[in-house]
Amino acid sequence: MNHKEEKISKRRVKLIHDISLLCIFLSLLFSRLSYSIEGYGLSYFLVLIAIVFFITFRLAKKGKPTIARILFIITFNISIATTAAYFGIGSSLEFLFLYAIGLSFILFSFRRELYLVIIFTLISILFWVALYLTNFNIFYSGDIAEDVVTNYIYPFSMTVTFMLVAFQLSYYSYISADFNKGLHSKKQEAIDASNAKSTFLSTMSHEIRTPLNAVIGLSHILEDNKPRKDQVENIEALNYSGKILLNLLNNVLDFSKMDSTEIELNNTPTNLPLALKQIKKIHETGCIQKGIIMNLDIDTDIPIVWLDAVRYNQVVNNLVTNAIKFTDKGSVTLRIKKLNTTNNKIKILTEIIDTGIGIPTEKHRDIWEVFKQASNTTNRLYGGTGLGLPIAKSIIESMGSTVHIDSEDGKGSHFYFEVDLKIASNKDLKDNNLKIEYNFIGKKVLLVEDNLINIMVGKQILEKAKLSVEVAENGLEAINMVKENRYDIVLMDIQMPVMDGYTAVKEIRKFNKELPIFALSASVFNEVKDKIEDCGMDGFIVKPFDPEDLLNRIEDAINR
Repeated sequence: MNHKEEKISKRRVKLIHDISLLCIFLSLLFSRLSYSIEGYGLSYFLVLIAIVFFITFRLAKKGKPTIARILFIITFNISIATTAAYFGIGSSLEFLFLYAIGLSFILFSFRRELYLVIIFTLISILFWVALYLTNFNIFYSGDIAEDVVTNYIYPFSMTVTFMLVAFQLSYYSYISADFNKGLHSKKQEAIDASNAKSTFLSTMSHEIRTPLNAVIGLSHILEDNKPRKDQVENIEALNYSGKILLNLLNNVLDFSKMDSTEIELNNTPTNLPLALKQIKKIHETGCIQKGIIMNLDIDTDIPIVWLDAVRYNQVVNNLVTNAIKFTDKGSVTLRIKKLNTTNNKIKILTEIIDTGIGIPTEKHRDIWEVFKQASNTTNRLYGGTGLGLPIAKSIIESMGSTVHIDSEDGKGSHFYFEVDLKIASNKDLKDNNLKIEYNFIGKKVLLVEDNLINIMVGKQILEKAKLSVEVAENGLEAINMVKENRYDIVLMDIQMPVMDGYTAVKEIRKFNKELPIFALSASVFNEVKDKIEDCGMDGFIVKPFDPEDLLNRIEDAINR
């Protein structure tokens, strides 16, 4: 059973543990009574039953409640049926099946294990019915005098029933008290839930960013290897697709941070028509499959502007993706227009127009709320997370603008927003795109990474810049290599087998406090950033990394 199941079943683990102990005692007590009235066969059988209950007790104690519960309730039903058949209808032992039926609802989760509740409820009912249909000869019956059954067995069976019911009432009282106590710790539960969310998102971020790092890294490597002209467009599309996938991941991460932090923009000189040229190539295949037309209408005389192109593309891609999703005939149009220009500023109008299903006027507010769509039918037919539009709205607002919508049910949709951008010069663009020449001759890097593809990509990028690269596949190996060799910088992955990056750096700092160590982290959460700083690293580089940014950080660290 996995950790999650153990955590959810904690109460049931204690219940099966305690009720197994009680049933061991009752089985042995009933065995002694049977032996005293010369019911030797039943006496030995009940000793065997007590042994099985002891096994369920041990299984529960060892953290295997699923097996323990199933074995317990099967044994409990068999012991009732056998004992009731042995002593006959006068003992009234068959009424313990009522308790067995109720036990199925207690031992198993009605929400997650409904099939087990149904199965074991039916088993109890079938045993009960079988007793009456066979005139209590379902297994075998004992030749016990009626007065013995009336004077000894019946009172004892009532006592057993009372003890079981008393146990269950006591158990529920304990649960109620525990629940009331839990009401006073809601704040801590909320903190735990938030931490669990952060842990989940951090893990998912790492798992997705790690292969994505390879995709984007390889596209850069291909681009730098002087591809043929017929290959350039495909490599650019691959690079752009990687960034789109990264934006999709950022949608989820942005949502998790949206309520507490502002989205930070990184404006760089951008050729807007060039930055958007891949939009049509990426989405055209989907349009062709649906039989709709993708139109791209971008003013060619838009000057170079200061813009966070990644965030802007994220907005445009979200809106275009939505438009294609909800359009089954007609067209989707992306239009970028220059409205007016001053000496150093320009106003740009961005429009996404489709001929799709449209949005009812009364739903115009709802679509901007997280996890909401225009209707349940929309969600059922078209799917989606309900995150794209809220995050697009948040990014647009961080640009100092507002997104508007004109749409009616069945008449398509028109999303648009205006942004004021500073005009950049061709020199700014050239300087931004200028490839820096690095002087890394004789410099040695230790790359600590367990993913073979990321090792291949990282080595190619670093060695192309004339860096000497050695590789350690876990934190322990990295410690030993730093002890035995001299390195100019260490690039340390965080999540690795044998020893993680945090622990490795703490150990390295015990004997080397000067060596620059940078985390190669696939997580962007503040908790991870704090841990990176606390363990003694000099900084972090987020995967998937931009090769130029990585080399710049290495150069700064070595020169410092």
